Amino acid sequence: MKQQEFERSAGLLMPISSLPSAYGIGTFGKEAYRFVDQLVMARQKYWQVLPLGPTGFGDSPYASFSAFAGNGYFIDLDTLIEEGLLTKEYVESFRWNMEDQYVDYGLLHQSRFQVLKKAYDNSRHQETEEYRVFLKENEFWLEDFCLFISCKKYFEYIAWQDWEEEIKFRKPEALKKYKEILKEDIEFQKFVQFKFYEQWGKLKEYANEKEIEIIGDIPIYMAEDSADVWQTPSIFQLDQELNPKKVAGVPPDAFSETGQRWGNPLYDWKKLEKDDFSWWRRRMEHSAKLYDVIRIDHFIGMTKYYSIPAEDTDATNGKWNPGPGMKLIDAINEAVGDKRIIAEDLGVKMPEVEEVLKKSGYPGMKVLEFAFDGNRKNEHLPYNWDANLVAYGGTHDNDTLVGYFTGLQWWELGYIREYMGNTHASIEELVDSVFREAYASVANLVIFQIQDVLKVGSLGRMNIPSSMGTNWRWRMTKNQIREKDLERLRYLCDIYGR
Repeated sequence: MKQQEFERSAGLLMPISSLPSAYGIGTFGKEAYRFVDQLVMARQKYWQVLPLGPTGFGDSPYASFSAFAGNGYFIDLDTLIEEGLLTKEYVESFRWNMEDQYVDYGLLHQSRFQVLKKAYDNSRHQETEEYRVFLKENEFWLEDFCLFISCKKYFEYIAWQDWEEEIKFRKPEALKKYKEILKEDIEFQKFVQFKFYEQWGKLKEYANEKEIEIIGDIPIYMAEDSADVWQTPSIFQLDQELNPKKVAGVPPDAFSETGQRWGNPLYDWKKLEKDDFSWWRRRMEHSAKLYDVIRIDHFIGMTKYYSIPAEDTDATNGKWNPGPGMKLIDAINEAVGDKRIIAEDLGVKMPEVEEVLKKSGYPGMKVLEFAFDGNRKNEHLPYNWDANLVAYGGTHDNDTLVGYFTGLQWWELGYIREYMGNTHASIEELVDSVFREAYASVANLVIFQIQDVLKVGSLGRMNIPSSMGTNWRWRMTKNQIREKDLERLRYLCDIYGR
C-alpha cells in the first residue's frame, strides 16, 4: 500500500544535543518544551531530531551502541532534582562545559553517569507499576543492551570483539556469570533507560498536544561495536571470529577519488528475509513508538548496497549488490502502521531506488546547497522538483547556509544571486532568499536547520563527513532564537500556504 503524501507544511531540524542547558548538553527539560512552543509560534508542524541512541567513540549519533536504547546524556537533571532524586548543590558541584555553545563530551563522560548513579541510588522506581510495564514492553532488547554496556565498562570500553572469548561468543555460562558479577550496574543501566523513555515520552506527548509532530532519524546500518551486532551476529555478514567479512560505504565519486569506507558490518539480507525481517520489524515498531515520522538514513542501501572487503582501507574495490527492496519496505509498512517514512535518497541515482520510492510513496529529499553547480538540469533546483519530497536548505552533514555561501567564489555566488533575483544580495540576504525559495516551492514539506534560521556561520556546522574530533558539538545558547526569527518563519508559512 502506498504511503499518503505529506500536507503542505514546514519544520525545523534541531538536535536534542543542541538545545540550551546548564548541564553541558541539550536535554528533555524546560528548554525542549520551550522549543516546542517556539515551533508553534513560527507555525511549524515538524520537529526533526538526530538519532537518540547512546554514542561511543567519536560521539556520532549515527554510530550508536544500540538501535533501541536511548542516550542517557539527554535525561534532564532539573527534572530529577524536582523528583527529589538529586540536589541542586550536588549537580552544580560538577563542571559541565568549557563553552556554552559547544558540547564537551569528555567532561560529560566523566560526570554524567556518576550523577545519574546518585539519582538511581535515591530512586524507588523498582516498586512502581510504570517500571514493571517498561521492563515488559522492552524485554526483547533491554536486558542484552544493559549487559552489553556493563560489560563494556568492565572491560574498560574496548570493543566487544576484544572481550574474553566466552562472553564475546555469548556462551550461556558466560552470560550467567557476567549477569551475576555486574548485577548492580545492569540495574542502574535499566534505570537510565527507564528515565530516558519516561522523559522523552512526556516531551513527545506535549509536542503532539501542540500539533507538532516529531521526525526521528535512524541510520540504516549498525555500528560494529554495538549491542545489536553482539546480540544477533547471525543477521550480519561476519566470519567465524565474528569480524565483518564485508563492510558498508559508498564508491568513488566527484567528491572522493577513493570513495567512503564507513566500516559498518553489512546485513545478511537473505537470512533476514528467511524469518520475514523480524529484527527490522522490531526496530521499526520501536521507532514508530518514539516518533511520528521516521527518516531512514542512506535509504539507497535497502535497494542496492555497496559492499567493501573488510580488509580494504578504502572503497575502491567495493561492489554493488541487490538489496531486499520492496520485500523489506512491505515489512516496514506493516511494522509502522500509520506512521510515515522519509527516504534519505541522496547520492548515486539509481532506477531501482526511484522505482521503490514510486511504489512505496515515500518522499525522497532535495537539498538546496546541492542545487547551484551551474547545471540547469540539476535535480536539486526547485523548478525540477515535484510535490512528494522533503526539501532541505542543508542537512546535518552540510555546512550552514552562511558558511556555505561564505566559502563560494564570486562567480559561483553570481549564479545564485541571479537565480534568487537579487544581483547585489549580501550573504544574509541570500539565506533569506533560500528560505523563500524553498517555502514557495511545490515541495510538500520544507525543513531547515535551526542554525540557518539563526544565520550561524561554519562554527555551527554539526558534522564534516569522514572527519573526527569537532563534530556533533554545536549548541544554541539561551534566548538565541529571537521573536523576529519566529515571525519571519510564520510570515513565510502564511504567504506560501504552509
